[in-house]
Amino acid sequence: MKKLLLINTGGTIAMSEDQTSGKVSPSSENPIITQSSFFNQFADITVEDLMNIPSPHMNEELMLNLSNYIQSISDQYDGIVVTHGTDTLEETAYFLELTLDIPIPVVLTGAMRSSNEIGSDGLANLRSSIFVARDEKSHGKGVLVVMNEEIHTATYVTKTHTTNVATFQTPTFGPIGLISKNQVIYFQESLHREYYKVNSISKKVVLIKTYASMGPELFQTVLDNNFDGLVIEGLGAGNIPPETLPPIQQLLEKNIPIVMVSRAFNGVTEDVYDYVGGGKQLKQMGIIFAQGLSGVKARLKLSAILNAEIEGEIASAFHL
Repeated sequence: MKKLLLINTGGTIAMSEDQTSGKVSPSSENPIITQSSFFNQFADITVEDLMNIPSPHMNEELMLNLSNYIQSISDQYDGIVVTHGTDTLEETAYFLELTLDIPIPVVLTGAMRSSNEIGSDGLANLRSSIFVARDEKSHGKGVLVVMNEEIHTATYVTKTHTTNVATFQTPTFGPIGLISKNQVIYFQESLHREYYKVNSISKKVVLIKTYASMGPELFQTVLDNNFDGLVIEGLGAGNIPPETLPPIQQLLEKNIPIVMVSRAFNGVTEDVYDYVGGGKQLKQMGIIFAQGLSGVKARLKLSAILNAEIEGEIASAFHL
């Protein structure tokens, strides 16, 4: 039997619904802990109740604690499953992808419906995750997200719906595999992995989404508050309103790295348009165009690079 570690961090998968009010909140007895013995028929499972928080309470310091813990005990297990709230699951998964240097599978999963709701998906997702974590084919694939019988890479997966159990999708690229009954099937391969040794979170990186008629005020706030890095969710393939340019130019002059992603759901950024605020001129100014990453993922990656103190590699790190 494979030896797996199940780490609980909280979220809906560890909550219950009040049958009178309909409110969902952490329960006195974590259902993941109380029902975990059922899964011992599939693997030798050790359960660690590391934290029990709603996922909006997750932050980079807690992500780093989780990463350090997994790194420290990884040689004792054949695979690791982390249960997590879905609101920030994609961010924690990607942070772990960037900061873990281990060969064994690390799988994150969660639930859209609490344990006692009709159609609860938590135990089914946990079962699928255990199958993925114990499978030999999962080794070397990095951090994975398993939800709704699909396997996604931490790098590209995102939450696409507020309530649907099929919320986790990978725009543009799609999932890399699926679970059919108890069979794990991979049909794509992630070609690129990277690792950053982060010892502490001291650098501040902010994410700003652009919109029509946007002025310079938000970017001026970044300048005034001494942020260490900026990610812009630009229009289309990577363009911004011209009124935003003065403080952006000042940030670049202060050697503050700026990364451009698209606010569009699918596709990649390209420096195509040669007009004021267009991608061609922005890249010539020194803005880094990221390919394939969402805004929240690009922010975490820039934060990891800056906190690992390897600023010289920023531009090359954001190419596919």
